[in-house]
Amino acid sequence: MSHRTGTVRQFPVGDAASGPYAVAAGPDGALWITLVHAGGIARLTPGGHVALYRLDSADCGPSIVAPGPDGALWFTRYRDHRIGRITVTGQASSYPLPSPDSGPFGLAAGPDGALWFTQTSGDRIGRITPDGRVSEFPLPVTGGFPSAITAGPDGALWFTLNQADAIGRITLDGTVTLHELPTDQAAPVGITEGVDGALWFVEIGAGQIGRIGTDGAIREFPLPDRGCRPHAITADPAAGVCWFTEWGTGCLGSITPEGHIAEHPLPDPAAEPHGLTVGPDGAVYAALESGAVARLER
Repeated sequence: MSHRTGTVRQFPVGDAASGPYAVAAGPDGALWITLVHAGGIARLTPGGHVALYRLDSADCGPSIVAPGPDGALWFTRYRDHRIGRITVTGQASSYPLPSPDSGPFGLAAGPDGALWFTQTSGDRIGRITPDGRVSEFPLPVTGGFPSAITAGPDGALWFTLNQADAIGRITLDGTVTLHELPTDQAAPVGITEGVDGALWFVEIGAGQIGRIGTDGAIREFPLPDRGCRPHAITADPAAGVCWFTEWGTGCLGSITPEGHIAEHPLPDPAAEPHGLTVGPDGAVYAALESGAVARLER
């Protein structure tokens, strides 16, 4: 493990009450950020220009945001159980889900031209087409709290089960396979396809980074501070690593396919970094619940 300092710049996109939560690179060369407590979406250019878009409900809980196959940004509305869509010009709309109180959270574009999402309190994985048609697939576990989801290298979607200490895989026809983690109370959250053809995930409860191959083989890498609360993870193919946030200690971390870990402290240890992504300029951007987006030059 190495402890590094890098050039970090912070861009305010609201106040601490607005709660910047997730960030994604859009097709327009900008970063798009959910404001989970304010019911809004922010757009940030790499040059620092910020635009704010208020949604139709201040309490809808916009959570995870991802680019869609239609050139728009899609996001989950955790509190009012809808899937949202916003164009790069700021026109927002949303779609209700068939199951009430399902708590949609994770979201990712699938290989089939649709968006796939988790239902944290619905024990389901959902699928929505760009024209708003929704289908749902039940999971073979109750109370597993499916959280993040990502497209895998094998044509399936992979997701974390935060309360079941497991990683799930769902095929496009809805077939589900679960892989139990070796660590109890690992509480996995974020997951991403890594640079090595495996899936990498964070264990917020155990302070570890995990790797699962498409064959189901699992490895776990303990972090230096097991109480750092790793939250989100994203791949950086240009650097050959995965980046992750340490919500509890105010750091950004990186891990190589071999398991070498480096940590980059943010200026404010209480910044509460959640989601992160690699921007169009090659820098790493992290949403800070304290009210800003951090940009780390790697």
